[in-house]
Amino acid sequence: MSKSDEQKTALVLGATGGVGGAVARALLAHGWRVKTLVREGSKHRDRLCPGVEALTGDAMRADDVAAVAEGASVLFHGVNPAGYRNWDKLVLPMIDHSIAAARAIGARIILPGTIYNFDPATTPVVASGTAQTGTTRKGKVRIELERLLRDASRDVPVLIVRSGDFFGPDARSSWFCQGMIKPGRPIGRIDRVTRGGGHSWAYLPDLAEAIAQLADRGDALSMFEELVFGGVYDETGDLLVSGIQQVVGKELPVRKFPWWLMHLGAPFFGLLREVSEVAPFWHHPMRMDNARLVAILKEEPHTELDEALRATLRSLGCL
Repeated sequence: MSKSDEQKTALVLGATGGVGGAVARALLAHGWRVKTLVREGSKHRDRLCPGVEALTGDAMRADDVAAVAEGASVLFHGVNPAGYRNWDKLVLPMIDHSIAAARAIGARIILPGTIYNFDPATTPVVASGTAQTGTTRKGKVRIELERLLRDASRDVPVLIVRSGDFFGPDARSSWFCQGMIKPGRPIGRIDRVTRGGGHSWAYLPDLAEAIAQLADRGDALSMFEELVFGGVYDETGDLLVSGIQQVVGKELPVRKFPWWLMHLGAPFFGLLREVSEVAPFWHHPMRMDNARLVAILKEEPHTELDEALRATLRSLGCL
């Protein structure tokens, strides 16, 4: 393999998921060779897009990550604990393994950042360098994760691309398809999740295209870059609701998401506790400021909302 080939190889951890899968497709479209790890016996292996080279392994095993990373110049860390369980025990060891692998081969780590690093009550705008004041359990883990990356950036190039909640084709682990609608059937009702208005969304193909463009522009990036993807800002909380109705072509009943039920069940059920903990992010406005990203790429990839929603609903079996 020539040096030029090596420089166009990317390891995408989490390629069977929504964000990782979209990034893998975008990198392939940009001419990258894309590799990934898939757990032995994983039922999600068939979600990999054609062209991705899959090796059996686990991101929780440092040797597996190091072996599959060989030859890569980009390591996209889009992996989460199975079932989103044991965040406090698994998230940080997994980033340690990615940092070690990237350091050994001189690769750039790319991390999809979240809004959980911030306190929504006091952070109406998230920009590059905004102080991270999150107090939730997930938020504290994400803050520590990014601190580890910042420390590692002394000798490992790091790129964090932060966005709001995502939606898009095949993005099944998202608030869009687990909170607003029910996938796999024609839409009979929409749950309005936002209470305070001002919520930021990211259409995954657009976010992935931005990440692929940034991967191509590595020479324009510093050793540590924290960029923000603007995406779709729903100022009132009704933009996606009305957009879904427009795509479906009819008025649909709209129900307020039962946050009260989440709070009531939080002491007894782990899933409801996790949902209840992120309620403030839906009750306070939070806009994503993409000025630094646009300064690098000149413009942010953007798909018209009706086209994005139509593609999303079709992939989820709702049209």
